[in-house]
Order: sequence, then C-alpha cells, then structure tokens
Amino acid sequence: MKISIVVTQEEHFKFAQEICDTIESSALLRGTGIAKRTPEYIQKKMSNGDAMIALADGKFAGFCYIESWQHGKFVAHSGLIVHPDYRNLGLAKKIKSKVFEYSLKKYPDAKIFGITTGLAVMKINSDLGYKPVPFSELTTDPSFWAGCKTCTNFQILQSKENKMCLCTGMLYDPKDKPKDPPRHPFNEVVLSRLKKIKQALFLNKLLSVLFT
Repeated sequence: MKISIVVTQEEHFKFAQEICDTIESSALLRGTGIAKRTPEYIQKKMSNGDAMIALADGKFAGFCYIESWQHGKFVAHSGLIVHPDYRNLGLAKKIKSKVFEYSLKKYPDAKIFGITTGLAVMKINSDLGYKPVPFSELTTDPSFWAGCKTCTNFQILQSKENKMCLCTGMLYDPKDKPKDPPRHPFNEVVLSRLKKIKQALFLNKLLSVLFT
C-alpha cells in the first residue's frame, strides 16, 4: 500500500467533512476534549496551502493543518488525525514530521507550539525537539484560545485565565540549536503520571467551586 503525503489544494475539498467527522469521533472514543472544526474552516486551510493530507490510493488516510498567530511569530499544528483504517502504521508521526518540515520553510522565524492531552502526540513532538512549557510561553493571541470554546475542558481553561488546563503546552524554538537529540527526552511514564495528577487537581478545584 502506497501512502502519499502532500500539501493540500482545492481538489482535496471533498475530504473536508470526512476529516472533521474523523477528528470528532476519535476524540469521543478517547474521551478527551477537543476544539471542533468545520468543513469550511478546513477548506480554507486547504486553499491557503496551510495543510497536508495523506492519501492511500486516492482515499483519505490522514491530515494536519497549520495556524499562525501574532503575525507569524507563533505557528501551531492542529487537527492531526489518522483514519481508523490506516492506524498503527506510524502514519501520524510521518504526517507530523512532514508538516513540521514544511512549517520551518514557510514560517522560518516562527516558534512552533501545540497543546495536547494525547501522550502519542507528546512523544511525536518530543522526538521533533519540542519541550514542555507553561502556557505563558505560548501565543497570547485571544483568537487562539477562543478556538478552545468547543472543548469540554474550556471551563477549566477559563477558570485559570488561559494559564493552565488539562492540555500540556509544548514548544519548538528554531533559535535553539541543535534540535537532535531533544534536550528534554520524552518519558511516557512520567508524563502519564503528571497528566493524572493534573486532572485530579483540576477536578478537586472544580468541585470545590461548584459546591461552595
């Protein structure tokens, strides 16, 4: 099976709804919060050349798009998804790596960041040279954080004034050299424990606010 990963064009508009549905169903299956996307928004990213799609014999296999903030000072990769039929093939890492390389060329001076609750994404980011950072090191653009409104954890983010949530912030600064190997090796066990601790702390605080 040959899978190609290419920069999107208008010919890929037909996959927009399927991409949105796959992103949402995957989040529901994992029980994680996620910012919802619309087909129109995905198509806009496609037409601007700010997305990459993986195709297997003409069928949608995976996707990821780029967002820029603060006049290109920050760049984020969003909507990383692999169709269920093509999982467990290492495709997510291949897509992410392609988008990462593409971003470095298109936005050479931008800091690349992301927020995620997924350990798999954290590992991919770490392998690329990202490091965990507090939200204060990420973009302050309110339009980025407004994109979290459809996430089930948005109330937690609001209560912390966009400074903390269940997601982990990760950042790659192109000015930090070298990127290989990462200065902060990924430790899945440690991050998994930290994630559980963070969830427990937030839940206790949320319950205290709701019932006091």
